[in-house]
Amino acid sequence: MIRVRSLHVYPVKSCRGIDLERAEVVATGFEHDRRWMVVGSDGVFLSQRDHPALARVATRIEPGRLVLETEGRPPLEVPLEPPEFPPRTVRVWNDACSAVSEGPAAAEWFGSLLGRPCELVRQPEDDDRRVDPGYSPEPARVGFADGFPFLLFSQGSLDELHRRLGAPVPADRFRANIVVEGCAPHAEDGWGELSIGGLRFAAVKPCARCVVVTTDQRTGARSAEPLATLASYRSAGGKVLFGQNLVHLDRGVVRVGDPVEPAVDG
Repeated sequence: MIRVRSLHVYPVKSCRGIDLERAEVVATGFEHDRRWMVVGSDGVFLSQRDHPALARVATRIEPGRLVLETEGRPPLEVPLEPPEFPPRTVRVWNDACSAVSEGPAAAEWFGSLLGRPCELVRQPEDDDRRVDPGYSPEPARVGFADGFPFLLFSQGSLDELHRRLGAPVPADRFRANIVVEGCAPHAEDGWGELSIGGLRFAAVKPCARCVVVTTDQRTGARSAEPLATLASYRSAGGKVLFGQNLVHLDRGVVRVGDPVEPAVDG
């Protein structure tokens, strides 16, 4: 039987994630997932692609606050209650999004870490950023993720990569929201609509991988692997593919151990 192996959220885009036993599916994906991000002075998002130091920022949710920590500086505490700054427009790829600043202290904290002017912003609850309708069977919202509310891969796919590498790499390199087990390597490539813990999702687009998977999610250090090995057997259309992007068709709660029931395309 296919089951949920692990669940993860990433409150701040490109910073470290949080492992969960249960996660609530809300309008934009898992609660708190990619609701904050760091932007440059031009309002364009910053990510590990160009700023691997973001991988050194650990995140956790405590009652009433988001706590950010990295070595060598005091923790940054961000209230979960929205700030009262006016909204502004920021960009995630080609999408213009509404965002609210978390203020000068957060801007200084991240600016010192990255060595450049930047700002921590959050997505307001009423922002209506939509998934590209060409990939979504129903209208779907998303936070500050690259384009989709969820990313899923199977442990079988990771095990196959490890077999080819000859050594394991941590699963957190792939920044999934949902990791499943009990299926063949890359079985998720053929999934269409699926049920996870009784909630409906749709697998809508393979995930194209970039330099982030070569980034150590504790130190920010980089190497050629595992992207080089993935490219040797998972390339298609000039992209390296691993895992599936999902949109949610229901809301509710997903738990580790929940059954996963895929419908196979075709």
